[in-house]
Amino acid sequence: MTYILAIDQGTTSSRAIIFDADMRIKATAQKEFLQHFPQSGWVEHDPGDIWSSVVSTCRAAIEKAGITAGDVAAIGITNQRETTLVWDRKTGAPIHNAIVWQDRRTARFCEDLRRDGFAPEITYRTGLLADPYFSGTKVHYILNAVPGAQARAAAGELLFGTVDSYLIWHLTGGKVHATDATNAARTMLYDIRKGRWSTTICQRLGIPLSMLPDVRDCAADYGTTHPDLFGAPLPILGVAGDQQAATIGQACFAPGMLKSTYGTGCFALLNTGDTLVESRNRLLGTIAYQFDGKPTYALEGSIFVAGAVVQWLRDGLGIIGDAKETQPLAQAADPGQELYMVPAFTGLGAPYWDPGARGAIYGLTRNSGPAEFARAALESVGFQTRDLLEAMKNDWQASDANDVLRVDGGMSASDWSMQFLSDIIGAPVDRPHLLETTALGVAWLAGMKSGVYPDQAGFAARWALDRRFEPHMESATRDRRYAGWKDAVARTLSTR
Repeated sequence: MTYILAIDQGTTSSRAIIFDADMRIKATAQKEFLQHFPQSGWVEHDPGDIWSSVVSTCRAAIEKAGITAGDVAAIGITNQRETTLVWDRKTGAPIHNAIVWQDRRTARFCEDLRRDGFAPEITYRTGLLADPYFSGTKVHYILNAVPGAQARAAAGELLFGTVDSYLIWHLTGGKVHATDATNAARTMLYDIRKGRWSTTICQRLGIPLSMLPDVRDCAADYGTTHPDLFGAPLPILGVAGDQQAATIGQACFAPGMLKSTYGTGCFALLNTGDTLVESRNRLLGTIAYQFDGKPTYALEGSIFVAGAVVQWLRDGLGIIGDAKETQPLAQAADPGQELYMVPAFTGLGAPYWDPGARGAIYGLTRNSGPAEFARAALESVGFQTRDLLEAMKNDWQASDANDVLRVDGGMSASDWSMQFLSDIIGAPVDRPHLLETTALGVAWLAGMKSGVYPDQAGFAARWALDRRFEPHMESATRDRRYAGWKDAVARTLSTR
């Protein structure tokens, strides 16, 4: 039993990765699933698609690795955070589609919370903002939108969970309803200071405490899978939200260490140790990970659209057929044209938090074409990252702050994008040898808990650099380009 199965349930696909005893990837399976857009700004998933894609990819990965379930020591689960599900306690049947983290339908309710003066209470207890991004207002919506749901919830018939909880419940045959501290911290319902669900917030949002999962450490016993699923019962021993899992996978265990993950969105986390920083720049206070009941905190900046902007070039505009075409297009762009693309397709995240903003492109000329669009799309990710890092520097001025940014996620494989990122932030960017840091993070949690993998110090010592990108852009050019970006954002904000 020397293999670890990592489940990486993401926004657009589910993946299963088998890691061997040396934390090397043995096999991978992936399955995309449909995105549902009932209205502008609304994003949903079919819970059945999430569940079936996870089971099928786990089975496929085990088969590809040439092993059996009996060779697997443990399972680790990482997941798209904030995505919200409500299901029947007895049958497991969902009462509504999963409402995805990108969804903005609760913006008006969030405005009501702010107008009523309740937002400071939310921020103080949870580290978060009163924003549609988080799970709490999504649960409130489901309970009020589905006939009879509020009464059923009050009667204890319904359960709420983020994707990890939903998977754990189904994997264990309904025996375990649990989540980890990092996912709980993203619900807008969890008091990260006291380490428990906030009765005050739950009452204000009309969410019975009986719906909520048990909150555990990232490395903990989450039950065992039903033996019929994979051929043998497998212990679930590690759970973390995707961005916290990447933080762990990047071995950002010391205060001041910083990572940024480039997937559908972009998420930067700065380890602040045992200090919960109250941001003055609209960043989020959150839990980076929790071991032995003790949370380690982080500052987080969230960008809603990173890799998704490349998907838009492919699926929305049709100017590329594959994401790999973006880099050569960007390299071929006319250097005399400086387009700014603000990809606010579902609003803007940190540090603006403007759900009403919508995407825009500035600087178009008759000569602007696919190459200039591709470059502007990739550059938008670098500009947004600098927004986050500028805010973090203002919030975290400790002497142990680290200027090096560790990167991972699909877009980090693009040398052009990472070089521009280093240029525009004016700091080194380190790309690790293994880019699958999210899956690696939960694989290590499960492997460490099961005794297959080393402890925290041993794991950190094995982090390996693939390439460091150093800034080459002149400071005057950097400042001018960033000023142009700030102007483009200012023109895009709905609250300007």
